[in-house]
Amino acid sequence: MAMWYLAFGYIGVGLGAGLVLVAAGFGIAKLASAALEGAARQPEAAGQLQTMMIIPAAMIEGAALFALVIFFLAGGALNSGVTAGSNAAPSAAASH
Repeated sequence: MAMWYLAFGYIGVGLGAGLVLVAAGFGIAKLASAALEGAARQPEAAGQLQTMMIIPAAMIEGAALFALVIFFLAGGALNSGVTAGSNAAPSAAASH
């Protein structure tokens, strides 16, 4: 019963990172869709649209990568909590 907080921590970290990655995917899809529609309406501006699309796509990808880094750091922090908790449990049980 005492380890429920760790389970909910892992679930929360996973759901949070997953939501960020899904949102980044939708953002890049919307960006590409708008650029393709613009290129279909004005084929001569396709090169400029592609150039203007690269910077926001890189920013969205950077945010998704940042979310993954946070995910791995939070998972590592939870893992260190499990290790510290397992070391402290036998000494607490022995004192009672």
